[in-house]
Amino acid sequence: MTKPELVDALAERTGMKKKDAELFLNAFMDVVTETVKSGEPVVLVGFGKFMLRERKARKGVNPKTREPIDIPAKKTVVFKPGKELRD
Repeated sequence: MTKPELVDALAERTGMKKKDAELFLNAFMDVVTETVKSGEPVVLVGFGKFMLRERKARKGVNPKTREPIDIPAKKTVVFKPGKELRD
């Protein structure tokens, strides 16, 4: 499902205008993004949890040259689905 399709589905289910549904979806994504960037998880009970996770630095191999390379540590966003969503 693409973002426009999600906006259409939200508008249809809630009776909102498409423009209002899009504003809501954009605001939701902004709040989740800002919260996760700050290091706090976003927990939606029954749906899942968005959180920031640190990946450790590690050794890798360049697939073209087969030379060893260092892959730096980085932060990444992960989503862990809740029990209801998994079921």
